[in-house]
Amino acid sequence: MALSDYPPTTLDRLVDETSTIYSLPLFYERLNETINHPRSSIEDISKIITEDQGLTARMLRLANSPMFGCYARVDSITKAVTIIGTQQLRDLALAASVMGVFKGIPEELLNMTTFWKHCIACGIIARSLAVYRRESNVERLFVAGMLHDVGQVVLAAARPELIRELLEEQRDTGKLYIDLEREKLGFDHAELGGALLKKWKIPASIGEPVTCHHNPGTAEQFHLETALIHLADIICQAMELGQGAERGVPPLDERAWERLGLSPHMLDAVLKQSESQISETFSILSGGMDD
Repeated sequence: MALSDYPPTTLDRLVDETSTIYSLPLFYERLNETINHPRSSIEDISKIITEDQGLTARMLRLANSPMFGCYARVDSITKAVTIIGTQQLRDLALAASVMGVFKGIPEELLNMTTFWKHCIACGIIARSLAVYRRESNVERLFVAGMLHDVGQVVLAAARPELIRELLEEQRDTGKLYIDLEREKLGFDHAELGGALLKKWKIPASIGEPVTCHHNPGTAEQFHLETALIHLADIICQAMELGQGAERGVPPLDERAWERLGLSPHMLDAVLKQSESQISETFSILSGGMDD
């Protein structure tokens, strides 16, 4: 069957189907509600996280990893909340749990190990760039980077026959995967991923950079965050740090580069700083894929 022979695949239909089958763990919604409640305490927040032993272990390993470089050992979730912050910990809890959400993706379509390595590398590099720029709450950049290609998984889970045909055409023609998506579907994985995150009620500070990471000029609110994810993704593709469906290097948006005000020579320093963080963070978070 050619792509034109399949029933119409709309973005809304895919999001509805996916959100019915795959959902974030219930604890995330409870955690979000508790953090947003004006009378919640650090103990209330810690209690929700510690109900999940696997998540607690991953969160403590993250808090003690090179990503945070804490001088004193973080040995409790309460201490992690105090040091890292409640909103940031919520974002990290999302990152620590989302890898276990999607199951049963055929390996010939997307190898989930190399896929998540690419996504984590993108998150770490985006976070490192944000740290270099002295941005606040850099954890949201890590999570946005981690989720930037989630639309690829949505398509592989919901329409494996479509992604198979797109991958074959990419191999035969050498075209960029994202260009083929737009040609054949009328939307791309970035828009699809952003729409799912919106359905999941993930904050727009994470959702918009995901939606616009291949087209940063379309961001309406989070211009800087989108530019950071855009650049981090291109770096990961160029350095072959993990791999999703894309086999080439998407073009760099000049305005996004100018907005960041970075010099090319500092990218070496960011990459060196990120290398150990990428491998360790993947090791910590991939434990959640089998929960």
